Formats: sequence, C-alpha cells, structure tokens
Amino acid sequence: LLCVSIFSDASIQFQITTNTQVNTSSCPVTYYGQEYTTIYINFTGEHMFVCFNGYYNPESNGDCIKAPNTENGTNFVLNNENNPSYWTYVTTLVQSSVNTTTNDATCYLAFYGSVSMFYVLSNIDDTAQSVCLNWWICLLHFSGFGVKPGTTRQSLDNCTSLICSNTRVSSTSRCDSLSQWFPNWGLCTVTGPTVIDFRGQMNSVSDRCEYTLLQDQSAGFTLKANFLERRRRDVSFVDSLTLDFSQGDDIQLLQGHRVLVSSPVTLSGSVQTFNGVGLSKDQTGVTANISLNGSPVSLFFDGTTAQIYIDVPVNVKGLCADSSSSSSSRLSSDSSCQEQYVDPADDTINSTTVAQQCNILKSAPFSSCNAVVDPESYIIACRNTLNKYPAVDGLRCQFLKAYAKACQKITHLFFSADHPEPICQDKCSDHEFCGDIHGNTDCRCRAIYASKYTEQNKLGGPTVCMDNTASLTLVGCLLKENGIDYTHLHLNDKTCTGVMDPESHMLEFSFSSDSCGTEVTTNNSQVIFTNAVVTRNSSSDLITRQDKVFIEFSCSHPTPELQNVAFNILDNSVEVVLQSGEWHYNLTMKAYSDAAQTQLLGPNSDVRLNQKIWIVLETNGLDEEVVSVVTDSCWATSGNSPSSSPRYDLITDGCANAADGTVQVMGNGQGTSNSFSFNMFEFSGKEPSEVYLHCQLQLGCSGPARRRRSLRYRRGAPALISMVWTP
Repeated sequence: LLCVSIFSDASIQFQITTNTQVNTSSCPVTYYGQEYTTIYINFTGEHMFVCFNGYYNPESNGDCIKAPNTENGTNFVLNNENNPSYWTYVTTLVQSSVNTTTNDATCYLAFYGSVSMFYVLSNIDDTAQSVCLNWWICLLHFSGFGVKPGTTRQSLDNCTSLICSNTRVSSTSRCDSLSQWFPNWGLCTVTGPTVIDFRGQMNSVSDRCEYTLLQDQSAGFTLKANFLERRRRDVSFVDSLTLDFSQGDDIQLLQGHRVLVSSPVTLSGSVQTFNGVGLSKDQTGVTANISLNGSPVSLFFDGTTAQIYIDVPVNVKGLCADSSSSSSSRLSSDSSCQEQYVDPADDTINSTTVAQQCNILKSAPFSSCNAVVDPESYIIACRNTLNKYPAVDGLRCQFLKAYAKACQKITHLFFSADHPEPICQDKCSDHEFCGDIHGNTDCRCRAIYASKYTEQNKLGGPTVCMDNTASLTLVGCLLKENGIDYTHLHLNDKTCTGVMDPESHMLEFSFSSDSCGTEVTTNNSQVIFTNAVVTRNSSSDLITRQDKVFIEFSCSHPTPELQNVAFNILDNSVEVVLQSGEWHYNLTMKAYSDAAQTQLLGPNSDVRLNQKIWIVLETNGLDEEVVSVVTDSCWATSGNSPSSSPRYDLITDGCANAADGTVQVMGNGQGTSNSFSFNMFEFSGKEPSEVYLHCQLQLGCSGPARRRRSLRYRRGAPALISMVWTP
C-alpha cells in the first residue's frame, strides 16, 4: 500500500453521492481468486464500502474494501487507456512500494474525495490491491482501513499506539509485562479440538468434557466450552459455549446459532443486551460483547469455531491463557467424558494432500496477514485434525475461516473465506450434530451414540412389550444416514405409520396384539405376536428412490417357568406372577365351595371329605380375543413335590379322569380362564393326610380375526401351579 499520485486521463469518470452499481467489465478486478466485473458503492455512517458481490450488509460480510466516508460522496474514475509507457510507470511505482506484487498494472479504479483517495489496481498478483493515494490519509496497514487525521490506533505489535496526523504517523510505546502474554492481539481461537491461546501456543482437547476457556474471578465470570465427538469417537470438537456469571442468568451459545438465556432468545443484527452482555447474530455466527473490569471482551461462535478477543490484557485463567492447562481447566465431574476411544484409521486420508490443503494459509490471500497473525498454529491444527478425521462437513474450510476471522478481527480486512456455516433446518438433538448427509445438510448421529446400534447392524430397538402392546423405536439420524425416508415406512398395515419425536428425532412404531396386521403364531406353548416395519410399496409408482426396508420385531406370551410351590388352603388362593422376555401376566388358582364361584374357601373354611369344590384357573394380562389357556393336566399328591407318589389324576390331556365320576372340566381352552370341580378326598394310610393339587397349563392362540383361526397348542414346558389341603 502506498501514497502517491498516479492520475492520468480517465476512460470513465463521474461523482457518486448515493448507493451506486458500476459496470467495470472494461477493467475486471480479481479479488481473492474471484473475477468481478461489477462494483457496488455505498455509505454507512463513518465508512464507504466498495464491494464486489452486492452492497455491503453488516450481516453478510461480503467481499468488500472499507474506507473512510468521503462526506457521503466520492469521485469515481476507471482508467484503462492504451498507454504502455504510463502503465509501466504505474507498475514500477507499485512494485517499488509493495514488494509482494509481481504482475503488471493495466488499469485501475479510483475513488477520491476532499480528504481521501484510494485506487483499486487490477491484475496485481490475482488479488485486488487497494492503494492509498493521499498523504493526508494514514496508510491502511496501520489500522485495517484508512482513518482521518487525529485518529489513534494500536499498532500490530500491541505495544505501540499510532497517531495519525496530516503529515506523518507518530507512535508512543505502552508495553508492560502483561502485554507479553498477548502477542496475537489478545486473540484466543478454539476450532475443532484445538485451542490456540493468547500466547499463540497450541494444544488439543482429547476428550469430551467441559473446560474453562476464560475465567476472571474478580469479575465473577467464567467462559466454558463443551467438547463432543462427531463422526469419529476419538476426535472431539468444540460444541457449545456457556457464559457463566456468579450473578445473573447464564448465556449458552449452541449449535445452529441458537442462544439460550434461561430460555431461547431470538437475535438479529441489532445488539440486544442480556445480563450486561451485548448479543447479536448474523449469517456467520453469534457475537457477544462483555466488559471485564473495564476491559472489553468480544466473543464469536459459529458452531465450529470460537474466538475470544481482549483489547487490553487482563489477568485471566483457563485454556485461553494457557492451552496446556487442560487438567486444571477441566470442569466435568463425570469421569466418563474422559474415556478414550480408538477408531480404525481412515484409509481415504492422504497426508500429502492434507499438508498441501493446510499450507494454503501461507499463500494469497492469507499471506497478506501472515506477518500479523502467525499461521503456523492454524496449519498444525489443520494437519493434526485432517490426518485423522475426514475432510467432510466443511472441516477443511473451517480452519481457513478461523484464520481469516482472526485476521479480520485484528486487521479489519475482509476475507472471502468468511462465509456462513451450513445450518440444519431442524434443531439437532443432543446425540446429533449438523453435517453432510448425501449432499444435504442435516442432523447426523454422534459416533459414540450411534456405535451401540451400528456395531450390531441395527437401526434402533430393542422391542418394548407391555400390556399387550409392542413398540419399536428407530433412530432418526441413522435412518437418514442410510438413505431411508421415515415417511415411507409403515407396519404390515399401511395405515400404521411411525411417530417422529420433534425433539429427540426418534421414530416410534407401536401395535397391539390385534392391530396393524399383527401375525400370531405358537411355538412350544409360546404365543408370538409379530409385525414388521417395511417401506411403502405402491404398484402405481413407476420409479422409487427408497431402499427396501424390512425390520421384523415381535413380542410373546411365554409359558411361565415350572413352579413347585405348595400353599395351605388357609391362603385361599395361589397367585404366580409370570414374566416373559417382555410381556407380563398373572396366573391364579382359587378354590370355591359353590358352583357360582361366589363362596371363596378362606382361612376358616372347613372342607369335608366328599364335599364338591370348584377350582378356577384364571389369568390377568392376556388378550382373550387372541390367547387361550388350556389346562393340560391336574393331579394330587401326598407330598409337596409334583413328582412324588402316591399320585391321583384328576385331569389328563385336558379331559376329566373318566374313572372318577366326580370330576368335571368347564371352559377348557375357550378363553383366558377355565375351571373344574371334584369331590374332596384324602390319601389312605397317610398321616398327616395332606393333599397337594398340581395343574399344568398351556397357552394357545385362537380367535376369528387371527391368521390361525382354530385353537392350537403344543406340549412343551407347561406351567405348573399347586395348592394344598391339610386336615
């Protein structure tokens, strides 16, 4: 950048007083690798902006050059005259003052007013060069943009104040011991797992814990950062920030440019104040401005990178003060966040390519900032991460943008690398992050959460069975990653579709034992209810872009485990709680003294020999329209073991003992309960004469609406329930 006069005859010249769009195709400008043939000039307060991709908007940070406002008016000149000797003179003049330029100047755009002037020269190192041409304006490299005489700015070494006058720039030194801690202008960058502290030292976070980035105990303020994994379990990324105040509500900066101040708040480009913090948001991220003991602190977070800038050095603690202090800065009390994982190496990563990609920070346009912000830490951070983690979800650009943002903060120069992060339209849940899925930006599963399903080749589960209903939950982000549109899924009955939880993004399917096309079968006395999640298949569809899906799940009513328990008649009933793998039901056996089954034999009831009693076997928790209970056999013994002798059979193969005329069986296999009666007896020659009654039961399926319509059961491991009478 230089201050000279190189005016010549102009090809185009006019005055600009309002927002103006100018066709400059006769002198195209290459600005940070992009050729532009149109410029946009507008005035905003103290500044004039010359932009190349639309009028300046503080919320968009386009490709612009910022200069002082020339009293809301400027003279514009486009010069591309055919005068080789003149352009040789211009080229020599520019190259002697800006030694990084090598190409020849062929045209220029000039902007000048009563107190300022600058040129935009095309064809200089493929990058537009803004050149100061008036010695009453201080050179741009002192402050990032031209300033009027009498303005004081801080120099790049952070130790000198620069004072602009009409004729020269004078300086005053103000270094102290604390300044040595802030060679990077008090800038701390956290991008991916890497922390580049105020001293320019770099270290990485290797776990998924919460850390203190910045703490000022005297001000009662702590800035916390939470790190979480994304596609790999062994690489962490900064995921959210918390501004923690000893007094007042905390402020959380979350993914997707979301902000919480006890509840979600809506931000815009205008600053809103919460708890003394000025908050604003544009398409690139969220900015928070606070004051620590009178020292301004600026914080920026876009979901991938956090940058903290302190204008005046203060005594603080945390990773931003010393990035190697991870053990003392770790806040998480749960040690599980420190668990280390080792995922297989990604064989698609080429270390040579990674080095080339990261070293771009030493090339134009970034090289213009290298003398101000050392790129080495950013390059190392880039290489360390990309040698382990694939360059997806905009990760490679993340490090370039982090460096560009650092340069912009310190030098006030705009970089075209500063473009907004992709934002997921839906708010991602805690087990998700925003990334690329088949070319679209959407919520992906975090690796640790997903591994418990992917390692078993599952998309969700397990099946939950309760009260004759079954449910299966599928993980929404796993469905997306496998190219499955949940709106195309249903159960056997196409009308039975899943319900997506808008917060957790979990998809739940449910059915009862007699709905949604449930199939009922029996197997070794188990009644099994089966359904499946399948893709919609329409014969009218000419094409489909959905993979076929078939996820079968089932619940069963298994036969209860063999019981060997004898109960005294004084207990009046026997109840056994049965538990299948997932569904539960109860089986009871009760004794009555009347056929109407109203007189329950209780503790004080007397049962005489040859007195008729009625035994009721009843279940609770089974669907009587689908499941039936069959009393397979009942017998009496004088001992508590079902296999003891002597033994007397009352029911065999579901039928009454024909040799005992007192036995009658009612409703066997016709529902979820049945009963039988017999006349009381005792075993001859046994003292004391105790009678133990044992019954074996089977489960079957029945009902007109079932695929298997008739009652069927197989002998397997029948239930055994027992009751005892004592004299």
